[in-house]
Amino acid sequence: MELNETTPLFVISVAAELAGMHPQTLRQYDRLGLVCPTRTMGKSRRYTMQDVAKLREIARLSQEGVSLEGIKRVLSLVDENLELRSRVRDLERELANQVMNQPGNRVFAAGEQGVIRLNPGQRPERSGSVVLWRRR
Repeated sequence: MELNETTPLFVISVAAELAGMHPQTLRQYDRLGLVCPTRTMGKSRRYTMQDVAKLREIARLSQEGVSLEGIKRVLSLVDENLELRSRVRDLERELANQVMNQPGNRVFAAGEQGVIRLNPGQRPERSGSVVLWRRR
């Protein structure tokens, strides 16, 4: 078994101690959807290092006066930001591959469907697409 930051290792008492919280607080956060640990076959909670780090971030935000609803929104935006960054990296990688594999094609657009070739003078179908032009 490979251990990493997403491996569910810690029972609730250990995760609570690592996060500097009471186990009942972790149960409340689970009910609210702030930190949702994986469950064993017997329905007991198992926390990962990522979960513990998130619990510490929740504690920090809470100490700064952010409400639990505000914390939930912040965590949601952080997750969305990470997903978008990953998508941008994927599109950049795909664009680089297109440029390297088809050096004669000069115009590309990147959108939800990936990177596509455009003919000179052709506009992308979606207004939110990223377009790269090169002079001849």
